[in-house]
Amino acid sequence: MKMEKDNNLLAAAPVPKAFFRLAIPAVAAQLINILYNLVDKMFIGHIPGVGKQALAGVGVTAPVILAISSFAALVSMGGAPKASVFMGKGDDKQAEKVMGSCTWMLLVLSVALTGIMLIFGKTILRLFGASDDTIIYAVSYMNIYCLGTLFTQLTLGLNAFITAQGKTLISMCNVAVGAVTNIVLDAVLMNGFGMGVKGAALATVISQGVSTCFVVHYLTKSGSRLKLRLKNIRFERQLLLPCILLGTSPALMQLTENMVAISFNTSLQTYGGDMAVASMSILNSIMQFVMLLLPGLVQGAQPLLSYNLGAKNIPRVKKTFRLLLVCCVSGSFLIWFVCMTLPATVASVFTDDTALITYTEKSIRVYLAMLFLYGIQVACQYSFVALDQAKKAIFLTIWRKIILLIPLIFILPCILPDSVMGVYLAEPIADTIAICTTAPMFYGYYRKLK
Repeated sequence: MKMEKDNNLLAAAPVPKAFFRLAIPAVAAQLINILYNLVDKMFIGHIPGVGKQALAGVGVTAPVILAISSFAALVSMGGAPKASVFMGKGDDKQAEKVMGSCTWMLLVLSVALTGIMLIFGKTILRLFGASDDTIIYAVSYMNIYCLGTLFTQLTLGLNAFITAQGKTLISMCNVAVGAVTNIVLDAVLMNGFGMGVKGAALATVISQGVSTCFVVHYLTKSGSRLKLRLKNIRFERQLLLPCILLGTSPALMQLTENMVAISFNTSLQTYGGDMAVASMSILNSIMQFVMLLLPGLVQGAQPLLSYNLGAKNIPRVKKTFRLLLVCCVSGSFLIWFVCMTLPATVASVFTDDTALITYTEKSIRVYLAMLFLYGIQVACQYSFVALDQAKKAIFLTIWRKIILLIPLIFILPCILPDSVMGVYLAEPIADTIAICTTAPMFYGYYRKLK
C-alpha cells in the first residue's frame, strides 16, 4: 500500500505537490552538507596552538575530496535517472540491475581511489598547494579519510537511487544521520581525546560509515521499491556504460570546480593581490548558497522527470520542467536582487574588515551581474541529465566552464583597462553566452517531446 502511494506521487499526484514534497528535503540535505563542512572547519580551526596551520592543511584536501566525490556522481547521477526511467516503464527488474551494476562500479572505484591516495596522496596534496608548514596536517587528514572512500562512494552513490524512487526525505535523513554523528565525534575525538586533525578525519570516516549502513539497510528492506540484490552487483556493460555517459556531465561539473577556483585565484593574485583573492573567497561563499538551493530543486524534479519520461507521460514531464524553471529562476533572481541592492551588507556577513567589504561591494555587482538568469542554465542543463540526454548535457558543461569561463579568466585582464575587473567579468560573460546557448537548445528539445 505504501509503495502504491509512492508510485502515485511520481505518476499521478498534482505536479506542484509532488515537486515540493521531493524538493524541500533535497534542499535541506544540501544545507546539512554545508553545515557538516562548516562545523568540521570550526573544530579544526580551534585546535590549540596550531589551529591556523591545521585549517590551511585540511583546506588543501578540499579539492581532492571534491574530486573523489565526483567519481560517485559519475556513476550515480547517470544511474539514478536511468533507474527512474525503467521504473516509469514498469520494469523494476531492469532498474534493479542498473543499481546493481552501478554498485559494482562504485566498489571498483573505491578500491582504486583508496590505493591511489595511499600511494600518491602526498604528491597530489603538494600539487594542490600544501606548503612545508601545512603538508603534515593535510597528509594526516587524507591518510585516514581515504580509508573511508568506500563509505563515501556508497553513501553518495546509492543514496541517489533512493532519491530516484521519490524518497528524498529518506535521502535527507541518511545525510542528517551522518552529519549529527560527525559533529558528536568531532567533539569527542578532537576535544575529549585530543586527536586533532586525525580525530576530525576519523569522525568523518565513521559518520560516512553510519550513513552507508542506513542507505544499504533501506535498499535491502521492504520499504524500498528497488532492492539491492547480491546477484545484480556485477559488471553489465550494456547497462553501466550508458549510466557513466549520462553521469559524465554532473561529474565534470564537480571536477571543473577545482579548475575554475584555481584559475580565478591565480589570475586575481597576479593582478589584484591578496585583497582580490580574499574578495573572491566571499563571492565563492555566496555561490555556495546558490548551489545549495538550485541543485536541491533539481534533485526534487529528477524523479518526476525521469519516471514520467519512462511512462511516456510527456504532459507531466513538461509541467514538471516548467515548474522547475520558474523555481530556479525565482531563486537565482532573489539572491541576485539581495546582492545587487545590499552588497556591503552581504559582504559583512563574511568579514569585519572595512577595506575588504568596500572592495567586495564593487566586485559582487560585477561577478554576479547575470545571476538573475543563472536558474535557466541550471534547470535546463540538469534536466537534460534527468531526461537521458547525455551528449547535450556533456557539451553544455564543457562549453560553459572549459571553453568559455577558464580562457576568459586569463584573456579579459589582458585586454581590458581594469585587469582585476576583467577577471571578475569572466563569470557574467561566460554565463550570458552559456544561457544563450542552453536555452534555445533545450527549447528545441522541449518542442519535439511528444
